[in-house]
Amino acid sequence: AAAALRARARARSRAAPACTLVVFGATGGVGSEVAFQALERGESVVALCRDPSKLSVPAGSGGPAAGARLANPKLTAVKGDVTSRADVAAAFDAARDEGVSGVVVALGGRTSDVGPTMLRDGTAAIISEMKARGLKRVAVVTSIGAGDSEGQAPFMFKVLMMTVMKSIFADKNAQEALFNGGADAPGASLEFTLVRPGGLTLDPPNGIINVIDGQAGSISRADVAAFCLDAVSASDWPHLRKAPCISSVKGTSWAKDKGAPVGGNVRN
Repeated sequence: AAAALRARARARSRAAPACTLVVFGATGGVGSEVAFQALERGESVVALCRDPSKLSVPAGSGGPAAGARLANPKLTAVKGDVTSRADVAAAFDAARDEGVSGVVVALGGRTSDVGPTMLRDGTAAIISEMKARGLKRVAVVTSIGAGDSEGQAPFMFKVLMMTVMKSIFADKNAQEALFNGGADAPGASLEFTLVRPGGLTLDPPNGIINVIDGQAGSISRADVAAFCLDAVSASDWPHLRKAPCISSVKGTSWAKDKGAPVGGNVRN
């Protein structure tokens, strides 16, 4: 998996100017994959973290190094809280020399640890700072079941959404509304993609990403990360200002050959 990522990195970096990806949530499952894969592509990464010591090589793409401390000369860790506008500004300031190529927001955590409005408040701070700096491209990881995708969530997941995960989804919905809540929404003018993955796994990337209209199955965090990286880098990205639900498999009968390789055209 790492070798394939490096091959794609070489192909992209030959034509790409030096730029920095800013990642919020890089110590989480998807965020760590985003940071790792971007570094494998040869990009510079700035990661805002409450605890930078938790930056680690992810399980899916990391291979034998999974779990080790993520260290790379092109990685800059900024200690801070995403709900603090000053800390968010510090993360963007750290990318000043090369400029920001894109932003990935992969925030998460237990409500008991981060509070009931962290997603909304943190994303609002990111939007404000992006607009102040003239930045446009952002991918935001939410979930299947958020916003108008409630009907695509599996039945048992819907039960969780209405019970133990009720406060989490209230925050996810508020986070999404910052972008798609109408023309006056704070992030409506940005080139956003709200990424709604199905059930997340720790599997290596299989390169199969389906944008689906029906009920979602599972997808690896590694493949979600690859989708996010394409969302902030592809000039002809077809999902701008949309909220695609993505999955690699649906139940046990999903035909994997319906997908497309990561880095190619994502199947609609």
